[in-house]
Amino acid sequence: MTTPTTPRAHQQAPDAGVLGSYESPIPIRPATLGDAVASEWTKIRSVRATIWTLGVMIALMLTVGPGIALLLAADSNGGMPGEPVLALGFFGVLLGSICVITLGVLTIGSEYSTGMIRTTLTACPSRVRVLAAKAIVLSSLAFAVTTVTAAVVAGLQTLILDGPSASGGDWALATAGVGLYLAALGLLSLGIGAIVRHSAGAITIMIGVVLAPLVLALFMFADSLRGLQRFLIDYSIPNQIGGLYGTTMTESGPSGWEPLLLMLCLAAAALGGAVVILNRRDV
Repeated sequence: MTTPTTPRAHQQAPDAGVLGSYESPIPIRPATLGDAVASEWTKIRSVRATIWTLGVMIALMLTVGPGIALLLAADSNGGMPGEPVLALGFFGVLLGSICVITLGVLTIGSEYSTGMIRTTLTACPSRVRVLAAKAIVLSSLAFAVTTVTAAVVAGLQTLILDGPSASGGDWALATAGVGLYLAALGLLSLGIGAIVRHSAGAITIMIGVVLAPLVLALFMFADSLRGLQRFLIDYSIPNQIGGLYGTTMTESGPSGWEPLLLMLCLAAAALGGAVVILNRRDV
């Protein structure tokens, strides 16, 4: 004799209370800024773009400045009378700044191009937290690499050439000051990349920001444009980097720590605009 089966529609449903009392063995907690920073650090150190951009920057800084120092040492004069030896690092830093710009843009632009930004914002819905984590990781990495490389370059140039002894303040500007300035430049690039959402376009904009003011100023021959020409030269990024080394193109341009303060203000404005735009638009 067969036992009658209960129709599927009348089968007993699982006890909801049993399912509701289940506790996951994995601790569950809200995501924090530290979690976002750890995620961004994993991403930035695992992509080839970081290795290439920072590798090229280090190579440029280590070859251009000391290379010029070797050429000057081979000259009959045997040095740079009256000129600070540390200033030769300017040329390598100026070229290396393009690498920092590229890395700053790619830190967020590459995620938009691949669609990875959707996964990032799904894991961490707070867009301010995501941008803050990217800014912390990028600026820390750029500062550390640039400062160490600039210190090595400054030491090599001092060993190669005889010149006026640099003060502690000069060394601080040529190492930590340069590192902070390029880190702030990277943050400016990050903000522009977040606003534009296109890597090539943002890199082009940033290269224009670096070079366009100085190039435009060189072609202003009219007397009525002298004031604008002086302003563009004074506040161009190449002249600001020169100000960190105490070798500006004009006497009225920012010098000492002033270029760093200007770049930090620009970076803060760009990141602030990026936060507003990210919160107002879809991915």
